[in-house]
Amino acid sequence: MRYPVNLEAAEEGGFVVTFPDIPEAITQGADRADALHHAADALESALEFYFDARRTVPAPSKPRRGQSVVELPASVAAKVLLLNEMIAQKVRPAELARRLQVKPQEVTRLIDLRHTSKIDGIAGALKALGKTLEIRAA
Repeated sequence: MRYPVNLEAAEEGGFVVTFPDIPEAITQGADRADALHHAADALESALEFYFDARRTVPAPSKPRRGQSVVELPASVAAKVLLLNEMIAQKVRPAELARRLQVKPQEVTRLIDLRHTSKIDGIAGALKALGKTLEIRAA
């Protein structure tokens, strides 16, 4: 998942970074490289709002030619896919836990961005929802 970013020169110097698809993510940096470095943290922090509120995370739009992007780590991208599928199917964590035959707390951890989860656990949860997690090198 690669989210396009907008970089605009800040009045005080440096660059302000915004995300067209995730308006809650805003940051800035002293130069382009610094701004993009901070952008990754801002994006993950903003995604926590979606997870905490159990709201669908918007998919990244196609970047314009030459537009910079921030790529989510694979584990975070997988958690986004899991959350979005749970919301789409109206499956609550307790129901998914029942399908997986695990405690509800285990599912809650799978959809917690602050908790490190094994990709196999996320893939198993998606499978219980009738989906397959595919990882490809591009």
